[in-house]
Amino acid sequence: VKAATADAQKLEGKTFQLKAKAGANGKLFGSVTNKEVAEEIIKQTGMDLDKKKVSIGDSIKMLGERTAVIKLHPKVTAEVTVKIVEA
Repeated sequence: VKAATADAQKLEGKTFQLKAKAGANGKLFGSVTNKEVAEEIIKQTGMDLDKKKVSIGDSIKMLGERTAVIKLHPKVTAEVTVKIVEA
């Protein structure tokens, strides 16, 4: 639990930016999934993170920001912001 709490403190409130191709109205070509969000968090933090522990609700299909919940332990979660910008 201590390690999960320390990881949560490192992540809490951070913003992770991902680039995606989008049309004129901000709608993405395809979508951004929890796997892509997890990969970006791993890339930026070096943490060992299972994509199944990242919850973004439905796949992201529009440019903008979304809150993702990362379940680090049954009793420890962290909320981060996922910002989708045009590639």
